[in-house]
Formats: sequence, structure tokens, C-alpha cells
Amino acid sequence: MILGGAASGKSVFAEGLVVQSGRARVYLATAQSFDDEMRAKVSRHQTMRGEGWRTIEAPLDLVPALAEAHRDEVVLLDCATMWLSNHMLADGDLAKAEAALIRALTDCVAPVVVVSNEVGLSVVPENALARRFREAQGRLNQRLAAEASLVVNVIAGLPQVLKGTLS
Repeated sequence: MILGGAASGKSVFAEGLVVQSGRARVYLATAQSFDDEMRAKVSRHQTMRGEGWRTIEAPLDLVPALAEAHRDEVVLLDCATMWLSNHMLADGDLAKAEAALIRALTDCVAPVVVVSNEVGLSVVPENALARRFREAQGRLNQRLAAEASLVVNVIAGLPQVLKGTLS
């Protein structure tokens, strides 16, 4: 699990871990591009990532993609925050979706690197939806971190190992 704030370098760090594995790379994309700004961000990420990735777009249901991963692959799930946002905006059953995600991650035969935003380091949001999101993201991050063998917090592009060992 790779945590960090917005534009902290967490995705670049996670991509590096995936490339270093030497395995076939799968990019599990959760972002939805509803406007030009988001389309540009997705395009920048694709360019930075380069060739050699099989991309699966799964803004809501990650379970099938994780179930289809092969032992010789490594999956980069980028990111859990967008996935959670998608579920909240769709007014989905968060508890059910989260439980299914944790189960799918645990059952996946390939190693999975999960990118997620740390949203608990700033001020208390002023509106109810933002507060609900912050609480849900905090709970999801805690569950993901509990299951992960390695948890790294990236700040200003610098990794800080919180759990496990970087090899």
C-alpha cells in the first residue's frame, strides 16, 4: 500500500515498485474522466507510465479484474481514493463494496500495489459530504494497511516505510 497526499509522488513511487518486480504489469484504473482537467491528468499519467502496461478501467467493480490476475503479473490499483469517491457519488453500499474489495485483494493470486490518498492530515472539512468522505477514506486506508505486508507513505516524492521492508 502506497499512501500520500495529492501530488506527493505516490503513483510514481508505486509504478517504480511494480516495474522493479520484473513481472507483467497490470494497471487497474479507477479514475473517471468527466472533464478536460481529469482527461489531461489521466493522459499525463499514461505518458509518464510508458509502454508495457495492460490497463483495465474499473471505476466501481474491481473484483473481476483482481480475480482474473495471473500469478506472473503484478497489479497496480491506482487509486483506492477514486474508487471510494466513485462509490460515494453513485450512492453505493460502501460497507458491502469495501468488504468485497478487501476479499478480492486477499484472494488475488498476483501481488497488488494499492495507491491511496491520506486525507486525514488537514483541517476538518466544512461540509457533511466531505466529512463523510474523509471518515470513509480513513477507515478504508486502515483496513487496506492492516492487510498489506508493506505500507509506504510518500511525502514530496520521498518514501517513508510505515510497515514492512522495502527490498
